[in-house]
Amino acid sequence: MEIRRSPHFLTLVAVLLIVFAVHGGYCFYLPGVSPADFNVRDSLPVKVNKLTSTKTQLPYAYYSLPFCLPDTIVDSAENLGEVLRGDRIENSPYVFKMKEPQMCTILCKKSLDKKIAEEFKEKIQDEYKVNMILDNLPLVVPLKRLDQENVTLYQHGYHIGLEGQYPTGGRDGRYFINNHLSFVVKYHNDLQADTARIVGFEVKPFSVKHSYQVEWNGAQTRLSTCDPHANHLVVNSDNPQEVDDKQEIIFTYDVQFKESDVKWASRWDTYLLMTDDQIHWFSIVNSLMIVLFLSGMVAMIMLRTLYRDISKYNQLETQEEAQEETGWKLVHGDVFRPPTNSDLLCVYVGTGVQFFGMILVTMIFAVLGFLSPSNRGGLMTAMLLLWVFMGLFAGYSSARLYRMFKGTEWKKITLMTSFMFPGIVFVIFFILNALIWGEKSSGAVPFTTMFALVLLWFGISVPLVFVGGYVGFKKPPVEDPVKTNKIPRQIPEQAWYMNPVFSILIGGILPFGAVFIELFFILTSIWLHQFYYIFGFLFIVFFILIITCAEITIVLCYFQLCSEDYLWWWRAYLTSGSSALYLFLYATFYFFTKLNITKVVSGALYFGYMLIASYAFFVLTGTIGFYACFWFTRLIYSSVKID
Repeated sequence: MEIRRSPHFLTLVAVLLIVFAVHGGYCFYLPGVSPADFNVRDSLPVKVNKLTSTKTQLPYAYYSLPFCLPDTIVDSAENLGEVLRGDRIENSPYVFKMKEPQMCTILCKKSLDKKIAEEFKEKIQDEYKVNMILDNLPLVVPLKRLDQENVTLYQHGYHIGLEGQYPTGGRDGRYFINNHLSFVVKYHNDLQADTARIVGFEVKPFSVKHSYQVEWNGAQTRLSTCDPHANHLVVNSDNPQEVDDKQEIIFTYDVQFKESDVKWASRWDTYLLMTDDQIHWFSIVNSLMIVLFLSGMVAMIMLRTLYRDISKYNQLETQEEAQEETGWKLVHGDVFRPPTNSDLLCVYVGTGVQFFGMILVTMIFAVLGFLSPSNRGGLMTAMLLLWVFMGLFAGYSSARLYRMFKGTEWKKITLMTSFMFPGIVFVIFFILNALIWGEKSSGAVPFTTMFALVLLWFGISVPLVFVGGYVGFKKPPVEDPVKTNKIPRQIPEQAWYMNPVFSILIGGILPFGAVFIELFFILTSIWLHQFYYIFGFLFIVFFILIITCAEITIVLCYFQLCSEDYLWWWRAYLTSGSSALYLFLYATFYFFTKLNITKVVSGALYFGYMLIASYAFFVLTGTIGFYACFWFTRLIYSSVKID
């Protein structure tokens, strides 16, 4: 049987993928909702979102702090993904009118007592930022790079305040609030319709101790520190507003409108630009090239060696030669013997298929631009729903494998597939949610949403797993290419480097090496609250991960069979699955080197969620390695003559 493949195959794939990345990997997206056209003086609804901090990872609702209130607080409709992310979008007291600049507009005056001052101080100390939304665009603060003056970076949201000392000196450790916001709304004119579309929403926050000379008259009060009639505007924080007991804070804002050449369809580009894009490009392409080269070498060596083995075995003619079988052919009577804990293996393989389907379909939709960042929570919602519907394939895969192992209780396997992985994840998630609830954070999932998740699980996922299991079990079982002996042969003593633990740990290094650079950017986007939208690169990395998992498992499986050890089922799964251990270790390294988390609850959240991610990665990579080895063993044993 001819099983050689052209050595140019992987090179061709690499070229095609890199061309794809150049065109689609960086920031291709569909802009999402249809554009909103505004006429002059049209009202622009400014909304407020959660308060976020990279130090605590605990979001809070905007009105959990005593900011200025609108007449009535109205919650915006949220999808499942937004609720799970902790988004709480509400209306605000800010009133914008299209192309009508405002100067020194007063929102309200707040008198602080000791309790309120402490609340503000705590949030300022934890570096909380305020997130706002205008026409579905998040608020950003433009910042100049110190090393490159012409490059502008955008920080999502503005800090509530700063900790330090007065510009004139004095003791350190004081807290100042950003109580004056200078907004810039960028718009693009539609010359044909004589309307405008919003393409940018920026702010510069200032801390100003406002003063007024006459009696306080609400929004009509004339301030001496910010008076457009006297051409006295806020341009710095030289006289900042301190947060302390019995302090009086006046909240004000300016609005400017600037025409922009940026079209509405491209307005998200500034949000999606990576700050270190050159390093990202070089690192990703370099990493993928190395992994592709290694994979190509491994594939060529394996295929050439196997071709020689099969040719040699098929040329054995005499009985004496047949009795002197060596290597992997010697264990043909035991290689398809069902493993210990075969039920558990079936469950994990089925769960891995479910994960693979979910990630593949999500990635395709993301690459095609359907999961636009303008649809907040869309990615998480899509993944949850796909996970639920992929239960059909989970049940089918686990039942097919169980039938091959001569199993008869398919309902038990289906039940285990339905509940094992989701059950473990749900328990961890529930504990973490209880911790968030204890901190009174908006990140805590409400009871109604928790009920909806359980309903998706029990109402849709479990029945679909049962349907898949029924179909898979009723199909004829997969026939082994060789017969299995009744009495298992003894496995000879193995060399130290073929020790199961050693070979499994070695096997996980290459798959982890394929993803660890991209993993850095993913972790940064999640835990440092940045947008991640280079799904073209991620799709390439996913493709490389599949190749790497498959090939490293096949190589180590081949060496294992050559040393007359036929217990390959679990080892194939664990070999590529061990990359999850390296992922968790890297996440630990990232925690101590890149994050500034100090709270115990926040640390527990980080490690809890990374434990779930590592567990999912184990199931995914383990299943890929298992199926690769399953295909490989069936291929080689069906290619040799066995008397």
